[in-house]
Amino acid sequence: MAETKSLEKRLTRQLASSGRKNAKSMAIAILKKRGDLNKKGKLTAKGKKKQALGAGGRAKARAAKYSKGKHKASDYKYNSKTNRATLKKTKKK
Repeated sequence: MAETKSLEKRLTRQLASSGRKNAKSMAIAILKKRGDLNKKGKLTAKGKKKQALGAGGRAKARAAKYSKGKHKASDYKYNSKTNRATLKKTKKK
């Protein structure tokens, strides 16, 4: 499963850091349920797209989704320490 390494690895680390036991198998199950991995554990088209975004891209996309159309992903900045995306400050004229 070399091609799933970064997406699976990141989720495994997140689960392990929150104290979950069997983090790797749980991460694989979550990714399969979300449709990012197929039954054989290979990336689907959706999974490949998510992996290509990287952690920052996924955080920005997630924030834009929760804004319910009010903001685009490009309206957010990513903080790698918190894995969160926050709205960029707008310059006032």
